[in-house]
Order: sequence, then structure tokens, then C-alpha cells
Amino acid sequence: PALPPSLSVGTRPILPPSPVALNSQGPGLFGPETGLGMPTCLLCMCIAGSVYCDDMSLYQIPPLPKDTTHFYGRFNKIRHVKNTDFINLNKLRSIDLTGNQISGLDEDVFQSLPQLQELLLADNNLQVIPELPLTMKHIDLRNNSQLEFLYLSSNSLDYVPSPLPLSLRVLHLQNNNIQSLYEDTFCNLNDLSFIRHNLEDIRLDGNPLNINLFAQAYVCLPRLPVGSN
Repeated sequence: PALPPSLSVGTRPILPPSPVALNSQGPGLFGPETGLGMPTCLLCMCIAGSVYCDDMSLYQIPPLPKDTTHFYGRFNKIRHVKNTDFINLNKLRSIDLTGNQISGLDEDVFQSLPQLQELLLADNNLQVIPELPLTMKHIDLRNNSQLEFLYLSSNSLDYVPSPLPLSLRVLHLQNNNIQSLYEDTFCNLNDLSFIRHNLEDIRLDGNPLNINLFAQAYVCLPRLPVGSN
């Protein structure tokens, strides 16, 4: 009888190509096919609704299984996110694209995600964040040194995302659930002479927040935020 193929320590068996798994028209056993001719869940790691594609030198987001709840695409070479990248992913709650080279996001890229709550885009090259779904609770935009416009109104945020890039000119956070501010939300506690010159348009109205109670949070701003008194 034929002997089974031998395996060395640290290797994995090479699976024969499956017509089902490699069918780009359907999800198949290992998820939809990527542009590399390999199903997503062979290229990446898929565990219980979470897809891990960290540090894979990807230039684009791979097609994701429809039951994906969490997507991790950190430390790749992605430069643009298209509005078709997350289509029909009705269970997706968290996207982490930290440490890429993203400079562009299609206008409606996140609007079709009815359960999205967490968006992590730190360490990229973003200038504008498009409108987000109303379900958002957590967003991380640290170290986007070119970001100028941030529109996060009518979400479920209970805090101001920080630290905010020094390049930021417009910050709209009206109609959220923000109840308090900290002295370092906008300012630098280690440099009392610091002035955030670029940030001239801040909207905090429609939050359960009395801006008069947090005067120390605004000492570095060229003008006071619009908010509830």
C-alpha cells in the first residue's frame, strides 16, 4: 500500500486545490478567493468569525466570508479602501487597519455595515474620514499626520477620540453621548504654551455635556467649541 506523505517539523501539508474552495463565485470551504488565487482563509487565519490578515504584505483587502465579525488587516501595504471591500458583511463589528499606507477611503465604504462599532485606522496617511454608520462606539485615528476633516456626528461615541492629529481643522462630534472632557483632549499638558492653531471648527452640541464645566480643556484652542451650556 502507498505510504502517506511525510511531514517535517514546522511544515504543513499542501492541500490539493478544491473546485469549491477556489470558486470565486461562492464562499467555498475556505472563504472567497483572493486576487492571489488562494481562498482568504488559506491566505489568512479565520477563527469563529474573526479574520486575521496581519503583516501579509497585502495591497488590498481580500474578499471576506459573509459571517466575518472582526477583520484584522494590520501592518500591510494597503493604500486605498474601496466601497466594495466590505459589501454584504452584515455581521462585521470591528475593522482594524492599523499600520498601513491608507490615504484614501471611498465615500460610502462603511455605510453599508449595520453593526460596525469599532474602526481602528491609526498610523496611516488619511486626510478625510467619510461618514460612518450610526452604530460607531470606538474609533482610533492616532498618527494620521495629514488628517484635516473628521465628521463623527450622530454616532454612539461617549468620548472624544484622542490624541487628535495636529493637522486637524474640522471636528464634528455633535449628537453623540459625550459627557466629559479631559485637560489633554485637545491640549498638551507637558507644554503650557502649546496652541492648536489649525483646529477652528469643533461641534459638540447635542451631547449631554456642559462645556462650561471643562474650561481647562479649551485653553489651547483658537476658539471655543460649539456645544451645550
